Amino acid sequence: MKTHPKFYLSAMLLAFAIFTSSFRFHGFSAEIASLLLESANDKQKAKLLMAFDDTKRFDWAYVPPYQVARNGLPLKEMDDSQKDLVNQLLTMSLSEAGYKKVKMIMSLEEVLAELENNPKRDPEMYFVSIFGKPGGKEPWAWQFDGHHISLHFTVVNGEVSYTPRFLGSNPGEVKNGPKEGLRVLNREEDLAFELLNSLKGAQKQQAVFSGSTFNDIVSKTVAQVKPLDRAGIAYDQLTDQQKNMLWAIVDEYLAVMPEKEARARKSNILKEDVNLIMFGWAGSDKPGAPHYYRIQGLSFLIEFDNSQGNGNHIHTVWRDFDGDFGRDLIKEHYVKVKH
Repeated sequence: MKTHPKFYLSAMLLAFAIFTSSFRFHGFSAEIASLLLESANDKQKAKLLMAFDDTKRFDWAYVPPYQVARNGLPLKEMDDSQKDLVNQLLTMSLSEAGYKKVKMIMSLEEVLAELENNPKRDPEMYFVSIFGKPGGKEPWAWQFDGHHISLHFTVVNGEVSYTPRFLGSNPGEVKNGPKEGLRVLNREEDLAFELLNSLKGAQKQQAVFSGSTFNDIVSKTVAQVKPLDRAGIAYDQLTDQQKNMLWAIVDEYLAVMPEKEARARKSNILKEDVNLIMFGWAGSDKPGAPHYYRIQGLSFLIEFDNSQGNGNHIHTVWRDFDGDFGRDLIKEHYVKVKH
């Protein structure tokens, strides 16, 4: 592998900066991504780096990589210093809580390897892709994709798009072994049950729009998602307490992002007509059996599905109708900047 005289020193300084500065994504992430590219040999770089306008930027999946092949360079083909740089990229790009969730989801591959006696389950089969030139004047992006994780960060003029964002958990709750009791996505599930169980009479009848689930998220992995059918109970039909419960769920999904960006995204949602937000439920109203919910507003969609594995296999996703893969930011960029 190629090495550079200042490579390791730069990596150490950048790692230190992560923990000493509130400045998280915009500048240092480009530096780290550049260091990762500099460290790559020709074979690695051919997998790692793609043009920003490459259509592979819109490819993503959440099933195991041995079922659907991924773009990018897997952790398994990186040396320790390169893996450290990827960890720094994740740390910079996510909140502390979001980073912990991602690492715990990756660790569940070891649980599945033992449960299934399946050596193909591998916590190092997660793939990194970089699109465009990090830190340049033009938009660039990086992605982290593998089983039950698909993260997409698009950087345009210092602003960042964080969607699509998929996180899943299998098992939803680890039933035995060293990780017994672990529930990676517990709050996404528990907060929604709290809201559902607070609904009374006609409220609950409106919210529960189907007695059975769809066995997965409805939006799938399309490059651009359209709003789903309006289903469930509207925001203005909730009490003030129930509205707070709904926002607690939304906040849990936003909390994967760095705090500054999460606040900005919520602020934009609050500028929309919040009375058009819908909370819809399908399936069982009790834990331990298949259930599904979605929260949909004018600009965003949250889906949570716990249908597979008899209600112990969770898929969650956040989609932005206009902003996935930075579409809104890129459109604004090309309006302002002549090419």
